[in-house]
Amino acid sequence: MASTVATESVSLAAAAVIVEQALAKGRALQLRPLAVAVLDPRGCLKAYQAEDGTSLMRFDIAFGKAWGALGMGFGNRELQRRAEAYNMFFNSLQVMSEGRIVPVPGGVLIRNDAGALVGAIGVSGDNSDNDELCALPEAFHEAIVQW
Repeated sequence: MASTVATESVSLAAAAVIVEQALAKGRALQLRPLAVAVLDPRGCLKAYQAEDGTSLMRFDIAFGKAWGALGMGFGNRELQRRAEAYNMFFNSLQVMSEGRIVPVPGGVLIRNDAGALVGAIGVSGDNSDNDELCALPEAFHEAIVQW
């Protein structure tokens, strides 16, 4: 008989709040319309919203930023640095992931208070540095009360 290993995950309620807080941060900074995706630790979509005016590919980009952070185990700013430094390795990752990894800032791991990985957030719509500002935990700290 197969057994499963319990994995803590960002709750649907917390994921929805994280999306709202990230969008609110973008509006406070007067950024272009944003798309925000929150994934669980398996890389499955937990919550997503796109503001009016986002372009067609924003879901794929936001999802790819979060998915890449989960897949590699660190945020996309570091992923970008490594992609630039180890181009051949990163090209292999792109092939293995069927192009799903987006190696620019805006993808950040979500951890609970104990430091356990519970998901990832990806933000797309403005420049990558501004996307990252909305993806950082400070933008949605209020949501991380209980997973």
